[in-house]
Amino acid sequence: MSSDDRPESAGDAELFAQLRSLWRHVDPMPAALIDRMIAAVATEGLSDEYVLLTLVEEPLGAVRGDADALTLQFSDGTTSILLHVTRTASGAHRVDGWVDSVSGAIELAQGESIRTTTADDTGRFMFDDVPNGLTRVRLSTTVGDEERTLSTPQFEL
Repeated sequence: MSSDDRPESAGDAELFAQLRSLWRHVDPMPAALIDRMIAAVATEGLSDEYVLLTLVEEPLGAVRGDADALTLQFSDGTTSILLHVTRTASGAHRVDGWVDSVSGAIELAQGESIRTTTADDTGRFMFDDVPNGLTRVRLSTTVGDEERTLSTPQFEL
């Protein structure tokens, strides 16, 4: 029987216990390691569960600021929507959008008000005279044989 095949002897157990004790003294486990590991495991899939919101050209403060133009990009990892919002002379907004996949109906929802349009062959769509308020854009797409709906988080105009 080689030394690799034999069961651990009492002397080996004592030696391993002394090594554990030495390393606990020389390089102790950080106090917050367990909490940090639990948080890391719990948040591992969050990016897959939520639609990503990315500001493309404007700083974050412009989402609720008085900027004349706002560019937003939303993606679920399969489909992306790019929205460019400008203020019109009447004080309302014009929302120009582009989608990178074949889509069906595109909805712009503000409370109970829902407007519907479709994208052209290049993926471009537009909503005109959109009033101020919390806004959400939804679109239906077909990926393979699967019907999918992408809904953006609410954003304020």
